[in-house]
Amino acid sequence: MNIILIGYRGTGKSVVGEIVAKKLGMTCIGMDSNIVKAADMSIPQIVQTSGWTKFRDLETLETLKIQHMDNVVVDTGGGVIEREENRDILKKSGRVFWLTASVGTIVDRIQDDTQRPALVDGKTFTEEVAQVLESRISKYKAACEFEINTDILTPEQIADQIIDTLKSH
Repeated sequence: MNIILIGYRGTGKSVVGEIVAKKLGMTCIGMDSNIVKAADMSIPQIVQTSGWTKFRDLETLETLKIQHMDNVVVDTGGGVIEREENRDILKKSGRVFWLTASVGTIVDRIQDDTQRPALVDGKTFTEEVAQVLESRISKYKAACEFEINTDILTPEQIADQIIDTLKSH
């Protein structure tokens, strides 16, 4: 069984994924980290040199790998749900948890992150987060089995909630 974490960046996927994996004796896989390693360049460099479509293609290749794995916690990139193909693969590959947070919380958590290129030109950072998040909500909902709001929870509390949810289902 795999545990798959989806959600906008800044919702806690990476930190929570490591905690859940440790508590359950699983391996944590970071999709974005794997893409960066395979491409031998940062995500901004990939997007700058090859465009968003190329990055999404690399993301789909990483998603395809998950369906052949077992006993892993997967920390997906925030935009993995942009492609229906990816959403379908994720749902078939494990129990999918959507980690949510308000725009304000997301902005507070990621405003200093320089490892992600802008997704929307001509907007303030907060406007960009709000616009992109709004455009993705239905896709996150379509991909997930469980939803956890992370606004007021610590990573440890989120991890415990994931584990408790798994035990009760």
